Amino acid sequence: MRLLIVEDDPVLSEGLSVGLGLSGFTADTVGNLADARAALEHSEFAGIVLDIMLPDGMGTDLLAEMRAKGNTLPVLLLTARDQVRDRVAGLDGGADDYLGKPFDLDELAARVRAMLRRQGGRASPVLHWSGLELDPAAMTASREGIRLRLSRREFAILHALVEHPGRILSRAQLEERLYGWQEDVESNTVEVHVHHLRAKLGRDLIQTVRGLGYCVPASKGGAD
Repeated sequence: MRLLIVEDDPVLSEGLSVGLGLSGFTADTVGNLADARAALEHSEFAGIVLDIMLPDGMGTDLLAEMRAKGNTLPVLLLTARDQVRDRVAGLDGGADDYLGKPFDLDELAARVRAMLRRQGGRASPVLHWSGLELDPAAMTASREGIRLRLSRREFAILHALVEHPGRILSRAQLEERLYGWQEDVESNTVEVHVHHLRAKLGRDLIQTVRGLGYCVPASKGGAD
């Protein structure tokens, strides 16, 4: 899933991008509120990791703006301001979670996964669909109990499709989940990954909807 990281410390920002990338997320980074607003206007994200103290204002101001507009995008506040009153103010101000600095990257990744699960209305950390089992935390997949050998991007595409059976995702939407701003995307990248998935799962599992994109059929049972 694609995340927006709003953090003005370049070393920490890079560490967050790399660390969350190792946990299966695609992370784009900005260092101020102006760039964060522009990113939210022009790109789609699954969630935001938001610092509070930024060079051009407070992250909580951006959070308040989002909630005032009805934007329900999950937001985790990540900040050195970790007194109880700060956490209470952030959560009551619309944040979905709050984590103080210093922090452990594994805990951050787990909190982000839990935050996105709640947003999607799922209780289970593991996705089940048509004999498939996907564990986003471990980035593993199995079918009928047999472990599948998937690349990180093959897993990301399968996760995106199985998360919402019956929903058609375009090539552009899948590319958004796979690649950040700084990464080059070849014109047939998604098609190549889908081809590899079909070779491992069977040709009928992932359907092509001509002119629209790809989906897995909802008729085989929704993911849980």
